[in-house]
Amino acid sequence: MKLFVGLGNPGGKYARNRHNIGFMAVDRIADDHGFAPWRNKFNGQISEGRLGSEKVLLLKPETFMNLSGQSVGEAMRFHKLESQDVTVFHDELDLAPGKCRVKTGGGHAGHNGLRSIHAHIGAEYHRLRLGIGHPGRKELVSPYVLHDFPKAEIEGWLDDLLRGISDGIASLAADDTPAFLNAVARRVAPARSSTTAKSDATPTPRPAAAPAAPSPQEEDKRSPLQKLADKFR
Repeated sequence: MKLFVGLGNPGGKYARNRHNIGFMAVDRIADDHGFAPWRNKFNGQISEGRLGSEKVLLLKPETFMNLSGQSVGEAMRFHKLESQDVTVFHDELDLAPGKCRVKTGGGHAGHNGLRSIHAHIGAEYHRLRLGIGHPGRKELVSPYVLHDFPKAEIEGWLDDLLRGISDGIASLAADDTPAFLNAVARRVAPARSSTTAKSDATPTPRPAAAPAAPSPQEEDKRSPLQKLADKFR
């Protein structure tokens, strides 16, 4: 079994916050792949299903972000999982909006949700880092991550990113990270068509008009005698 954890804060007040992109990702997976209805367990909400041949448990901790590790630890102990079976979906300030990276181990970089998970299960779990961009100054970080995504971003790159994650999630569950990232890239940065629009094509040169045929000579109306006389003039 794999445990996929989306990070965020519970309640409608936070539902569209940048900090809740992890919740958004696992919600999209559950909706698109026919997972069971969400139910309360492990101080969070869980949904079970299958991705390919892999049984997967989705978890949204409801302890608020800075206590997320409590919920993750409970779910791991109940299902007798190792940290390598866990993938955490979270917002990443150090990636541009729409970028997606997979990482295993390492520090928490000041992210309160990751800090809590580190404290409960250690650092050797997988992370799906979902770029939201940086506001530019450290003092702006807190209001930035707790602010809603603008509508243009929700309908633009955010929707593309979530669709890409859903497209490739079976590959991630099967530990095929390159295939997963390729699926995301196809949504976020689709390849351009090689077909050139007719309006942009180089026009075919038109053949030059044929020269006009010479006009026939006017009919000679002189008599034979006049023609002979004119010849000796």
